[in-house]
Amino acid sequence: MDKIRIIGGNTLSGRIRVKGAKNAVLPLMAASLLTEEEVILHDVPNLSDIRTMTKVLEHLGAQVSFEGDTLRIKANNINCFEAPYELVSKMRASFWVLGPLVARFHQARVSLPGGCAIGTRPVDRHLYAMEQLGIKIDIEGGYVLASGKPQGNKIYFQIKTVGGTMNALMASVLANGTTEIINAAAEPEVTDLAKCLVKMGANIDGIGTSHLIINGVEKLHGVSHTVIPDRIEAATYAIAAGITGGQLYIENARLDLIENIAFSLNLMGLNISQKNDCLFVKASSNRLKATDIATEEFPGFPTDVQAQIMALMCLAEGTSTVTENIFENRFMHVQELVRMGADIRLQGSRTAIIKGVDQLSGAQVMASDLRASAALVLAGLAAKGETIVNRIYHLDRGYDHMEEKLRSCGANIERIKEKIDE
Repeated sequence: MDKIRIIGGNTLSGRIRVKGAKNAVLPLMAASLLTEEEVILHDVPNLSDIRTMTKVLEHLGAQVSFEGDTLRIKANNINCFEAPYELVSKMRASFWVLGPLVARFHQARVSLPGGCAIGTRPVDRHLYAMEQLGIKIDIEGGYVLASGKPQGNKIYFQIKTVGGTMNALMASVLANGTTEIINAAAEPEVTDLAKCLVKMGANIDGIGTSHLIINGVEKLHGVSHTVIPDRIEAATYAIAAGITGGQLYIENARLDLIENIAFSLNLMGLNISQKNDCLFVKASSNRLKATDIATEEFPGFPTDVQAQIMALMCLAEGTSTVTENIFENRFMHVQELVRMGADIRLQGSRTAIIKGVDQLSGAQVMASDLRASAALVLAGLAAKGETIVNRIYHLDRGYDHMEEKLRSCGANIERIKEKIDE
């Protein structure tokens, strides 16, 4: 497995371009199953998760091709309705093919994804939505067996769910009658999916709100769609500027997508402003200040930036508090940051108390998940000496050539390719 090697202490300065949002691309790829015409997605990042979803679509019979950062998908010859365990187990987002398959073909056999490193993430809300639409659901041998044509109905989510909202939305666009999704997730990636579906001919009202109304149509057509910028990637590089005391222009980034994150970073001493299609991020000349954050559904602070901002808090003056309200096991990066000299104390399973230190020290650390990987890279940028981040295959799931982008702005960072013994 590859590693990332960092010699910390360099101040970052320059320009970094973020790509389209991974968490928007994956459901858009699933949505391509809703039409036999070609779906063209622009500004798609080169990530392992995208490649996994490509394998899922190809397994189903779709034709998928890449041309630079443009992805072309044509699902006019679907000859299989099963998403197998070996693919779904690699990436939970593979489960999103359930809604499109039952919408267009009225059948699906999709493996249950199981748990993951950041806690249990059940699909019961996805299945509830399917049943509300009249889909017969059976669980057999670790697979969800779904059958029937969706019928419009009310779907009320007691707890907001991004994946559940997306699956329900895709299942309902070809349903008979009208569907209401109440207490729907309103993340930008959900909004992007809805807007693309409308471009494909879907009839959806309430886009961007927690109350979606979908009038089913008979057929969808192809589309050419540019994916929204990755707000999590943009926030990660903003924190990179802050943790190194530098300044960065983050191209293809929008302040309106990270307002909740920018507010907390401003409190800590980062200046963030929109300049045309760039975010300009500059660290204060003074030491960073502590702050408190609690993760929440959009428009609250996103759980996917919790680990990265914690790395920044490790060097802030005073004591910060992080409360994780989305996942029950998302502090696996804490012990690795402590190995680098951070002063972090866990209070139960949901709260971390971070007392800022003057300096972090390089160390061998192990990444446990995607965002933890990014947090450890950020800590390494600021640490004294050498940091080796192991198991960076997690990083490659969500960041397109991160080490190259950081190196172009002055970081002393490299990928170490592991030799495999023959």
